[in-house]
Amino acid sequence: MKEMRKSPSPLSRRRFLGTASAAAAAISVVPGHILGLNGATPPSGKLNIVGIGAGGRARGDLDEVAGENIIALCDVDWRQAAGAFRNWPQAKKYKDFRVMLDEVKDIDGVIVATPDHMHAPASMRALKMGKAVYCEKPLTHSVYEARQVALTARDAKVATQMGNQGQASRDTRRLSEIVQAGAIGKVREAHIWTDRPSRGLFEVYWPQGIDRPTDTPPVPDQLDWDLWLGPAPERPYNPAYLPFKWRGWWDFGTGALGDIGCHAFDPVFRALKLGHPLTIEAASSRVNEETYPSASMVTYHFPTRGDLPECKLTWYDGGLRPPRPVDLPDGDMMGDNGRLLVGDEGYILGTTIYPEKRRKEVGEIPKSIPDSPGHHQEWLNAIKGRGPEPGSNFPNWAGQLAEVVLLGNVALRVHLRELLTRRKLRWDPQTLRFSNFSEADEYLHTKYREGWTL
Repeated sequence: MKEMRKSPSPLSRRRFLGTASAAAAAISVVPGHILGLNGATPPSGKLNIVGIGAGGRARGDLDEVAGENIIALCDVDWRQAAGAFRNWPQAKKYKDFRVMLDEVKDIDGVIVATPDHMHAPASMRALKMGKAVYCEKPLTHSVYEARQVALTARDAKVATQMGNQGQASRDTRRLSEIVQAGAIGKVREAHIWTDRPSRGLFEVYWPQGIDRPTDTPPVPDQLDWDLWLGPAPERPYNPAYLPFKWRGWWDFGTGALGDIGCHAFDPVFRALKLGHPLTIEAASSRVNEETYPSASMVTYHFPTRGDLPECKLTWYDGGLRPPRPVDLPDGDMMGDNGRLLVGDEGYILGTTIYPEKRRKEVGEIPKSIPDSPGHHQEWLNAIKGRGPEPGSNFPNWAGQLAEVVLLGNVALRVHLRELLTRRKLRWDPQTLRFSNFSEADEYLHTKYREGWTL
């Protein structure tokens, strides 16, 4: 059934969008205490952290906060979580995050690092309890969930951070410094590409463009399959879905765009001060109701922003990439993953200005944006009230970024594929609807199994 939580009022949406657009202009430097992020640090000086997800990517997040108190860990697959359980033997072990959050006292922060379809239910429960939340990218499984999580985080006034670690990097800051110094003039076009889900002709990160398996092997002893499914429609267990390949399935993951988009879009959105798009359109290889296409192109058109011109951003995955710039020197590789910003007076590949003549004219561009103490450290500092708002906080950055990324997946739906070859989706962020194609609105939501809710 569809998630039944009422949509926020138009006023709430306008307030959300206005603040988010303002935040897009720069990397945040708002002190945490101004935002109400005044969580009292325990006498030991360490925070009490719990993990929803303990294997895979979750293990990396836990390692980043290992200096704090890891007091409880939850994972539906205790075989995958075994390494984390060994590392933190004092932590209480759970399979159901709802039980953990109800039972464990004195929680300061919650890390959510599960398959994508569980991000919103887990994050929302923690936020409603007033807990600081770190959630892996993409923030949610659907556009609607992203809006709800961001609004709830704003009301909760707690420290939040999405797991797009590159936002804290020098590379991200350097791109903004170059663009905002006017190095290539006004930027009207951007391209971002990845090799995911494929890696060459004979190797894949995870499969897409395939149908559901028909065999029904037994569920492994240490896995709670029903809890792993969570709000997703019921289906038999199969190793085709986990521990890693869930990324390519509509019911569980967000495909190549959702997996990489929040990483790759972030520096471009900061540099160009992008917000919500006017339109979205897509083209892809064959797609079905089970998995994302093996390759796709998604094009977003953004409006003017102050004195910045309209901008077209195109995403490519499955090994597709934009045409090679005509004056790119031989031997300068675009690579399997990259970004290209095209301006009136040159272009930027990665963080290198082209053509060489323009690079020499511009000269050395000074560093102007302060470095981050580290992506996870931003979150920890904000919980303790010792630093600015995290750079990928939910209300003012990550919520909107996730919405835009996930809008591309709506345009890739098999039911819309043929219709969308003849039109663009016109996006209205105020009403959370497509103004010219209401048939697409249902894909902004996630359908939850009975018993699951935001």
